Amino acid sequence: MRIGIVARVDVDKAVELANKIINFLEEKEVEIVIDKTLALKLNKSLDMAVELEGMEADMVVAVGGDGTILRTQSYISPKKIPLIGINMGTVGFLTEIDSENAFQALEEILAGNFFVEERTQLRVWHNGELPSALNEVVLMTRKPAKMLHIQIEVDDEIVEELRADGLIIATPSGSTAYSMSAGGPIVDPRVEAFIIVPICPFKLGARPTVVANESQIKVKLLREGKKAVAVIDGQFEEEINYMDEIIFRKSDHCAYFVRFTKNFYRKVREKLTQGGIN
Repeated sequence: MRIGIVARVDVDKAVELANKIINFLEEKEVEIVIDKTLALKLNKSLDMAVELEGMEADMVVAVGGDGTILRTQSYISPKKIPLIGINMGTVGFLTEIDSENAFQALEEILAGNFFVEERTQLRVWHNGELPSALNEVVLMTRKPAKMLHIQIEVDDEIVEELRADGLIIATPSGSTAYSMSAGGPIVDPRVEAFIIVPICPFKLGARPTVVANESQIKVKLLREGKKAVAVIDGQFEEEINYMDEIIFRKSDHCAYFVRFTKNFYRKVREKLTQGGIN
């Protein structure tokens, strides 16, 4: 097995744990490749270092929070590499294990005691194809305290025209992230759906909508002079102008996560009890 190692390099504890994981796997004589940014931080041999987008491995271990998972996944997505997240953040919905259980989990992985879960991703177009989203795409105004005038279509049928602070198009994975905070439903990741959630709409009848993930969703800006920005998984930004269309469909590429148990609802209960505050 060849294992890739990624970590959030601006958090010392994450870097320290990543170093311990590297040493542990080397003792087990596992072939390792390390994200170049992390390798430089640890002063590791550049023979093991690769750019994240060029990483080839049977599995990637990401040490950090959901942001680290989303960043890593955006680079490895087309390669179908399973990813396991070790939580060093606050909530960590996409991570599988906490730091204190990291080495026990690695032992289970090396023994083959795990399964791989698929998660749907969202494909995005605006003047060409943009990076896919694992969690969500958020449309928001470029200027604070301003509203967007938005038209939403699903399969060429107008669903809604509204003014709002913004709009979220989320996958089931993203249903426990910004979408949930904006009033959207929690959706089991096995459900084949996308979620459309207006952010603070100036319309009483505007409510979150769940649509089939085989649908095509189009969003258009209707107010001249007001620009928006589309933020994909908090990692990538694209400016949207008057009468521009941004189009969403189910991606051909899934995200793949290493799992030990089927514990979605238990994780929801545990993660949301404290609201991410430790």
